Amino acid sequence: MSTATAPVRTLRAGTVLADLIPASRARDIALVVGGAALTGLAAQLSVPVPGSPVPVSGQTFAALLVGTALGARRGFLALALYAVAGMAGTPWFAEGSSGYGMPSFGYILGMLLASTVVGALARRGADRSVLRTAGAMVLGSALIYAVGVPYLALATGMTLGQAVAAGLTPFLIGDALKAALAMGALPAAWKLVGRKG
Repeated sequence: MSTATAPVRTLRAGTVLADLIPASRARDIALVVGGAALTGLAAQLSVPVPGSPVPVSGQTFAALLVGTALGARRGFLALALYAVAGMAGTPWFAEGSSGYGMPSFGYILGMLLASTVVGALARRGADRSVLRTAGAMVLGSALIYAVGVPYLALATGMTLGQAVAAGLTPFLIGDALKAALAMGALPAAWKLVGRKG
């Protein structure tokens, strides 16, 4: 392929932000490791929620951002690396925790699913306008809760209603703020690189 055709490929439908970096195996490895590390760092921005075993943290926002920026496959691999390393003892889950026995582990499993889905939506242009980004972030958050809340109920013996009260309701305002941040950042990144869909 000539270098004259390379810029045209980045304009095609199905491009995510990470695809704007020249393709190589090293790029993909660096993106996956970087996505896992970003999620681990963001998880350390956590605040305990009174009455809930689940803290407010930056890891859900990072997981959605990683999935959207990297695409479904690399987003899934980044969150899988994050989960596996944390289960193996790396203290980079929320509040510096690790392992899989904690009641909030279901949210990490939900992030695997969510990063994959928002990554697939990003390949269809869901990160290129404010409204489409909002829809992708809402769907991603819903998927995280769809796995995390039932897991919380099973892990703690709570009823589903109690798990919703402890593991969903206190986080809705924060999730709205995270979605608003993504709604501004992702479309702006596409405008900045001149690849708006």
